[in-house]
Amino acid sequence: MTERGKRKERVGTVVSDKMDKTVIVSVERHFTHTSYDRTMRSKNKYVAHDEKDECKIGDKVRIVETRPLSKTKRWRVTEILERAR
Repeated sequence: MTERGKRKERVGTVVSDKMDKTVIVSVERHFTHTSYDRTMRSKNKYVAHDEKDECKIGDKVRIVETRPLSKTKRWRVTEILERAR
């Protein structure tokens, strides 16, 4: 496989799997606020392509940036790190 540019990777939790071959992944990040010096939490939702349709709600997955696949899909599921209980 040829080397492509560095692609962004995120690790998050699947919050919706109702669509066909598509999941919504919630990614949470922690950071320190510059003024208040307090730890903050921020959540983002990404629409990701799941080719084999094997992700379920609660799974921890790794997603990687890709070309636009639809109006909102710009990410692809690369691997399932942990299955939901």
